[in-house]
Amino acid sequence: MIVLLAIQRDQRGGSATEFALILPLFLLFLLGIIDAGRYAWEYNQAEKATQIGARWAVATDMVPGALKDYSYAVSCSVPQGTPVGPAEFEGTTCTGDGTTATCTPFSQSCSPTVPATGGDGTAFGTLASRMKDIYPAIQPQNIVVAYANSGLGFSGDPNGPDVAPLVTVSLRNLTFQPMTLMLFNGQLGIPSASYTLTMEDGRGESSN
Repeated sequence: MIVLLAIQRDQRGGSATEFALILPLFLLFLLGIIDAGRYAWEYNQAEKATQIGARWAVATDMVPGALKDYSYAVSCSVPQGTPVGPAEFEGTTCTGDGTTATCTPFSQSCSPTVPATGGDGTAFGTLASRMKDIYPAIQPQNIVVAYANSGLGFSGDPNGPDVAPLVTVSLRNLTFQPMTLMLFNGQLGIPSASYTLTMEDGRGESSN
């Protein structure tokens, strides 16, 4: 009985027990703070890469290669010097895998001459590489490049593309691996980002 009472009153291991109970919660809290910072950092990288991508897209070769050399005066019967309207250029959206690119038809009203949907894989791949310089986690499949009618551009322009579209570069389906969920292989989605600029050159090789 005396031995049992002595054991009951012995508190020499109390601090270690309390520390063992608190340690997992403390580590979870600490890793959560680190993950929050990493998440904000990666989202900021994604947004910056999108901005750089849009700048690159408007200053270098168009991804829809058919649009770059398409003459609305010759192929769509739009009078020379006339602005190309929404009916003639409805817009196009391009995706790619790093070596090839596919774009939706950019006009249905120019039938029977509807431009091919094949995109410029080299232009798309170069754009993806430039964005990866900013955010290495980006894959070509995460990138969408959309061209929309801006009301700028003239049919039969001898100095460049007949349209000067609004170019929107978007990032989608990005994920983030937090340390706190690593054991469960859990991931968080990074919000989509997009940035829009007006086409400037469409035939260049670099941007600032």
